[in-house]
Amino acid sequence: MTALESVNPADLLRQQLAEGDPDVLAAMVTAFANALMSADADAVCGADYGQRSPDRTNSRNGYRARQWDTRAGTVELAVPKLRHGSYFPDWLLEHRRRAEQALVTVVATSYLLGVSTRRVEKLAEQLGVTRLSKSQVSQMAQHLDAQVEAFRSRPLDSAHYTFVALDALTMKVREDGRTVNVACLVAVGVNADGHREVLGLDVCASEDGAGWVAFLRGLTARGLKGVRLVISDAHHGLVDAIGSALPGASWQRCRTHYLRNLLTKVPKSAQPWVATMVRTIFDQPDPGEVRAQYARVVDTINAKYPTAAEHLDTAREDLLAFTNFPHEIWRQIWSNNPQERLNKEIRRRTDVVGIFPNRAAVIRLVGAVLAEQTDEWTEQRRYMGPELLTKARQETPEDQHPDTVPQPKPALTTA
Repeated sequence: MTALESVNPADLLRQQLAEGDPDVLAAMVTAFANALMSADADAVCGADYGQRSPDRTNSRNGYRARQWDTRAGTVELAVPKLRHGSYFPDWLLEHRRRAEQALVTVVATSYLLGVSTRRVEKLAEQLGVTRLSKSQVSQMAQHLDAQVEAFRSRPLDSAHYTFVALDALTMKVREDGRTVNVACLVAVGVNADGHREVLGLDVCASEDGAGWVAFLRGLTARGLKGVRLVISDAHHGLVDAIGSALPGASWQRCRTHYLRNLLTKVPKSAQPWVATMVRTIFDQPDPGEVRAQYARVVDTINAKYPTAAEHLDTAREDLLAFTNFPHEIWRQIWSNNPQERLNKEIRRRTDVVGIFPNRAAVIRLVGAVLAEQTDEWTEQRRYMGPELLTKARQETPEDQHPDTVPQPKPALTTA
């Protein structure tokens, strides 16, 4: 059906171009959306605008202005009104990506809780939004909180999660009239199909052993099982929490974060040489060569920097846990680098807010980002092939000689 002449997209676009309006993209979005709504309203009425027809069931009664926040900025739409009943295009005006909804809601909630007006307006401008209403905040928050809670509490019903990566991010939150740091705990696993999946998210006061134990036990209560290797930094209390909540899993200390710790034990001038020596350990083709090269590197460093050599020697089993699994997946399990890339995506969204008004706002935004990321991973190619996962489960540490099994133990330094 044809759209009403007053909102004909071609006429409006020609008018914008004739007037030299610089925001042609916003004009095109406005014209197209108005044309869609006009055609949709005609369909509801049963006949085109101004057309006499025995099939007509309703008629138009003007328009009402409605601002629409889009990626091209805030535009003003003409929503058709009907003489009988009401018309509102839910399919157009309420469709947003979860993370975008969460970001707008967090910013608007900050305003409602008394955060500086200047700061909130600045944040909103970064989203291209010029107006935030209390009703909009309430509706969006209710919808998002239900989505995020369902995502965070869903059953982990994969047959097994052979590899799990753990990490924490620090967020700033306002509590009791002051700004405090809270820890945002995130777990990512590789499911039985070979896809990566965000397993859990929680916020606690600090990144200590108690917080990690509660977090991991919550995952196991939801169905987490079959974990053979946990990859993480040497967070305080985390290694003990892994041994307590996931007794069948070994621990792989992130090689990237460990190297940063090791380099603090030698002079700055020697750091490039030590870093190069340590990296040669991970260039070897099989477990035997990896361990032989590890011993050679320890001996070489010991000749000049015995403290660093002792540090490296003590961390041997923590750093070489990956050698108990197939060579084809070593790069995916010997560090937390894949998790760091996910953290960058989280930070890209949360940096817009800066200081969150409460912990619920952190969960809302980060949870929406993680839910979207999990959806994207599901549609992408497998992170690991099923045949490699089967092979990895056949070569698990408990199937080997007990003297060679790396056991989780407290870290020497905080990552």
